[in-house]
Amino acid sequence: MSFRRMDVMARKEVVQILRDPRSLAIVILMPAILVLLFGYGVSLDLKGMPVFVYDQEGSQQSRDLVERFKASKYFHVAGHVDNYTALKRAIDDGHAQMGLVIPWNFSQRLQGGGAQQVQAIVDATDDNSANILIGYAQGVVQGYSSEVQIDWLRTRGIAAQTAGLNVETRTWYNEELDSSAFIIPGVLALVMSVIGAFLTSLTIAREWERGTMEQLISTPVSAAEIMLGKLAPYFTLGLLDTAISACVAIYWFRVPFRGSFVTLFVSSAMFLIVVLSLGFFISVLAKSQFAASQIALIVTFLPAFLLSGFLFSIEQMPTVLQWITHLIPARYYVSVLKKIFLKGTATSLLYADLVPLAVFTVLLALLATRSFHKRLD
Repeated sequence: MSFRRMDVMARKEVVQILRDPRSLAIVILMPAILVLLFGYGVSLDLKGMPVFVYDQEGSQQSRDLVERFKASKYFHVAGHVDNYTALKRAIDDGHAQMGLVIPWNFSQRLQGGGAQQVQAIVDATDDNSANILIGYAQGVVQGYSSEVQIDWLRTRGIAAQTAGLNVETRTWYNEELDSSAFIIPGVLALVMSVIGAFLTSLTIAREWERGTMEQLISTPVSAAEIMLGKLAPYFTLGLLDTAISACVAIYWFRVPFRGSFVTLFVSSAMFLIVVLSLGFFISVLAKSQFAASQIALIVTFLPAFLLSGFLFSIEQMPTVLQWITHLIPARYYVSVLKKIFLKGTATSLLYADLVPLAVFTVLLALLATRSFHKRLD
């Protein structure tokens, strides 16, 4: 194997990248766009959800309850209505995510010490958000109810009994419960999937479409030298884009990084070899840039987005899909990213993810090597 011939192939690929403004734009802009898009545009936090209030009584107690909702960061009292029709219209139009109905005898039942209920009408078109919203509403109402009960007992000279069991919560690793800290580390896997598989899927297919494959075959350059020379520039660009994405996550979005940069580099290099090899293999089989790019997106970007645990918890997936995720290399890389970013997990405790990732690295590198031959099919 000649490193000089590999260097010539790498230089040729760099020239091709510089001549193709679309590929260059993807390499330069895609990492920043993806990180900013997911950092600002995607949030699993429900804050400031619009609520319309139908207060049938209008007493001091009912206004106090509404003030509790106003004080909560999860709700925004966007308006008041005076009938069910207007409340229904506000929810139907999307102006309210929840309607709060306070009955006409609210304060009377509270002052009498009886049980009282308020009605929460929730837009459940997004069932996950609806469940979270219901939990938040119950928390606000229960907190207000406890204070009302204590005041009622004190006015009658009865000592309030405190509960014997309480839950004291402490949040580790993501103390602010900020969803961006959960999402942004996984964006690195998406960036590398796009840069790696998408661009390398065009390398050999481009040679076939332009009729230059015959020239490559006639040269003394071996198949391994062609593959390594073509992939080397994308490997360098992939690591550079990973570094840029990591810096944006750490210094712009303030995502905590508690692990080892060496572990980040090694795991990123392994995953990059995986996606580069897969993209090269697709390029050899497709022989068409359009077909290769579409296949690359289907087999790399979509699994990394849907089945890696990037956004959706693997434990909550059906059992069949949970087994399928073991065949997705991005699953292990995303797990490593979240552990070294948020938990600061030691490298010695990451073998459950690093070993499968290393296995995929070797297997796909061998697959790419054996798939390309210097011959006209």
